[in-house]
Amino acid sequence: MIVLIGKKIGMTRIFTKNGISIPVSIIFINRNIITCIKKDINKVQISFGLKKKNNKCKLGFYKKINIKPGIGLLEIPYIKEIHYNIGQELNVKLLKNINKVDITGISKGKGFSGTIKRWNFSSQNKTHGNSLSHRAPGSIGQNQSPGRVLKGKKMSGHLGNNKVTIKCLKIIEIYEKKNILLIKGSVSGFNNSNLIIKSSIK
Repeated sequence: MIVLIGKKIGMTRIFTKNGISIPVSIIFINRNIITCIKKDINKVQISFGLKKKNNKCKLGFYKKINIKPGIGLLEIPYIKEIHYNIGQELNVKLLKNINKVDITGISKGKGFSGTIKRWNFSSQNKTHGNSLSHRAPGSIGQNQSPGRVLKGKKMSGHLGNNKVTIKCLKIIEIYEKKNILLIKGSVSGFNNSNLIIKSSIK
């Protein structure tokens, strides 16, 4: 499984030769550099991005291996076909022969939301005697038995800001010089947020 960390730039669309519009997400592969090779557990540690301010512990770690400090560290699977070296940069060329990828990101946080927005409930009547309960969820329990609200009931609450993985997204185009990837459709996360890109197993 090939794993890279990218930054979501935004969305646009491209046109095919037949004039068909395809919506695409633009992902920039943001400086993936190998910091540690752990052959005993078949893992490779990579640093991604650039960070100006770091604590002394992290600065010492990066100084040892003579690499500029990154935003964070991530362990990815060790692939025998690729010859890894500390300080080596992993780029978009690794996805050259891959058609589909799984992308993981943190979805946009939307705060405390009602049942209509959060769970797509229907609203109640606008007229005919309805007063101040147009967007209310309605009945949430049963009779005296069980006499309580069951766990997992769809109710109002925190919406978004969750780890979301979208599987089998098609790679439309790869720009090797600019280290940019075009993916068909939308991916979770806001612009400039970090995404984990994995080669799809399915």
